[in-house]
Amino acid sequence: MTPGGLKRWRKSLDLSQKDAAHALGLKRRVIQYYEKGERDGDKLEIPLYVRLACYALTAGVRDYSGPEEQGRRKEARQPEVSPVAEPAAEAETPVAAVEAAPKKPARKSAAKSPAKKAAPVAAEV
Repeated sequence: MTPGGLKRWRKSLDLSQKDAAHALGLKRRVIQYYEKGERDGDKLEIPLYVRLACYALTAGVRDYSGPEEQGRRKEARQPEVSPVAEPAAEAETPVAAVEAAPKKPARKSAAKSPAKKAAPVAAEV
């Protein structure tokens, strides 16, 4: 996206620089820099995350919370148990499986714990 492309994008959505900055999570001054293509005389490239956010806003995406119902989609793809086979025991939920997993003992780091010093042995005469 070029600086002119960003300005065309903003105007196509009828957004002021302030509104575009708010929608993209940026400051208005940053939008000005991107539309100008430079900051303090240095060339400035519009970052990928800003270009992708512009595309998402154009597509009507206002927020994203991750894939929907990912677990249900995977369950739907699993093959059915045949009537001849023995029914499988109830599967634990992933959280229960993690909680039930044996814990590894905490590993002591030499850098974090002070080294054990040998106590001086008094020589008996």
